[in-house]
Amino acid sequence: MKILLTGATGYIGQRILPVLLEEGHQVVCCVRDKRRFNLSKYSDKPVEAIELDFLDFSSLKVIPDDIDAAYYLIHSMASSGNDFESLEQKTAANFKKRIRQTQARQVIYLSGIINSDELSKHLRSRKKVENILGSADSYSLTTLRAGIIVGSGSASFEIIRDLVEKLPVMITPKWLNTQTQPIAIRNVIEYLHGVLMHEQTFDRSFDIGGPEVLSYTEMLLTFAEVRNLKRRIFIVPVMSPRLSSYWLYFVTSTSYRLAVNLVDSMKVKVVCHENKLKELIDPDLVSYKRSIELAFNKLEQQDVRSSWTDALSSDVLQKGISNLIKVPTYGCFKDHRERTVEDPQEVLNRIWAIGGETGWYYGNSLWSIRGFIDKVVGGVGLRRGRKSSHEISAGDSLDFWRVLYADRQEKRLLLYAEMKLPGEAWLEFKIEDNTFHQTATFRPLGVWGRLYWYVLLPIHALIFDGMASNIAHQ
Repeated sequence: MKILLTGATGYIGQRILPVLLEEGHQVVCCVRDKRRFNLSKYSDKPVEAIELDFLDFSSLKVIPDDIDAAYYLIHSMASSGNDFESLEQKTAANFKKRIRQTQARQVIYLSGIINSDELSKHLRSRKKVENILGSADSYSLTTLRAGIIVGSGSASFEIIRDLVEKLPVMITPKWLNTQTQPIAIRNVIEYLHGVLMHEQTFDRSFDIGGPEVLSYTEMLLTFAEVRNLKRRIFIVPVMSPRLSSYWLYFVTSTSYRLAVNLVDSMKVKVVCHENKLKELIDPDLVSYKRSIELAFNKLEQQDVRSSWTDALSSDVLQKGISNLIKVPTYGCFKDHRERTVEDPQEVLNRIWAIGGETGWYYGNSLWSIRGFIDKVVGGVGLRRGRKSSHEISAGDSLDFWRVLYADRQEKRLLLYAEMKLPGEAWLEFKIEDNTFHQTATFRPLGVWGRLYWYVLLPIHALIFDGMASNIAHQ
């Protein structure tokens, strides 16, 4: 079959793609920026990437007419703006309009469990999207409604991991008593694949969850048990949603916008309604405890296929990596360092290991302070880390940087800053012959941008000089 996959660079999209390809399906991946999609991983498979923007209907003409089915895996929950509801509705309407013009018989939509009259803003938006997608008569809609998804790299897993591993004692809001039904990522993929062209699932919606109903408190304590950690949780009766959001934002690696939407959703009970899908698909449901163990196995094996941080954090980056790949020169400040190296391959390995647990080779405490300041002013901070300790691809997050270009053969790595800045910043590493080049470029925005550069000039000089020396000669 020929399948259209939206959200191909997202957390779920990157998980379902290899499954579809192993089944022999031809997959057309919808991406905003082809530079963020690594086709080389599937060089021997029937897969292609098409570049489009679902907010711009005219760009959707590149979608082939001869598709058999489509996965709708688009959401704007982590959008930096407050209008994600209108964005999601416009995206869904444009998608529906174009898919009606194709030969597609089925659209599969991953949504959230809805079992309360008082829905969170996020779940209310999900329901509206479902209504839009289901109003077409040319294809059948299958909706899968999931709760908390647990897997290596998932937002829920990383947030719980941050809380449990960093806080021996937690003073928490009362929504931690809310019940939910977490589901392992492998079961989500099993369901998404299982309903494909399964006619008994056409024009129906199904709640999907794991085998247990747990409170968030129980989830945290179970996680601590798996990690052999003793944790105490004290629930206070009053903690405003805003204070709860700040609590999540500062303690975990999540963005503030995502923290707000998560807190809004966590106040609502999310438990599956009984349905016949388990009988139709017969999944091998994984317990919450086992799903944590499997996630850590993937982390230890450096086999994390996707991460919630794959979503872009900068509005500038939404325009596409291609618009930033050419580092500007006019009106910019630069810090350039050169070092002669004896073993270029060894230096290249150090470049490819930068960030995350490895750190930045010099002044890691200063980088941590900069990350904390970034969190205080609403940025992403350093806690995102990196998905893999030895692989880097365009589009990956790297602490508070985004990878724009990564080519080991060319010996070049280019990063773009997603931290809060009065301007824009690039950091480039490359090796030419036996010379290592490190260049920091800053394009200031107005007077404040120039003042920022000059005030930090002594610190930048210290850090960049030490970093260049340690990378080249460590």
